[in-house]
Amino acid sequence: MEEATLLTLPVGDRDHVQGDAGAILTLLEYGDYQCPHCGAAYPIVKAIQRQFGGNLKFVFRNFPLKNVHPQAELAAEAAEAAGAQGCFWEMHDAIFEHQSRLGEPFLLELAGKLKLDTHRFAADLAAGAFRKRVEADFMSGVRSGVNGTPGFFIEGVKYEESWDFDTLSEVLEGILEGA
Repeated sequence: MEEATLLTLPVGDRDHVQGDAGAILTLLEYGDYQCPHCGAAYPIVKAIQRQFGGNLKFVFRNFPLKNVHPQAELAAEAAEAAGAQGCFWEMHDAIFEHQSRLGEPFLLELAGKLKLDTHRFAADLAAGAFRKRVEADFMSGVRSGVNGTPGFFIEGVKYEESWDFDTLSEVLEGILEGA
């Protein structure tokens, strides 16, 4: 039997977390904002969050595959720049909901729609202010065995099964019942 791959960097204060900090279940995604598979997983994760409510916390870490998706790193930096202004999840959602329009002009437009300080946002992007943060997420994923996106971990263990709603829900339900 193959040994489970574990998350090398535990969920902590540096992470973007949705849900109750004391939730029984933790679902973590290493994602790429330009990846079509991550785009397909986005509404599934939202549905899983609705189903499990206060029993689930969701964590997102950046894993831009910039050799394949040239806009992914900038999109990740944009999400982090929005996060510095208290709007990570709003930008995260907006990027996935408009995944086909990525690029600096559109990211700046999103910043305006989210009522961010657009001058600060643009300056952060131009300076690469969050590039190291994005790279740190990426490297933590590499060290945890992520080699594609989306890369999911449940309770700190790499999830290798299908991430369709029914399968993912069944696995989480099984863990919840055993808790």
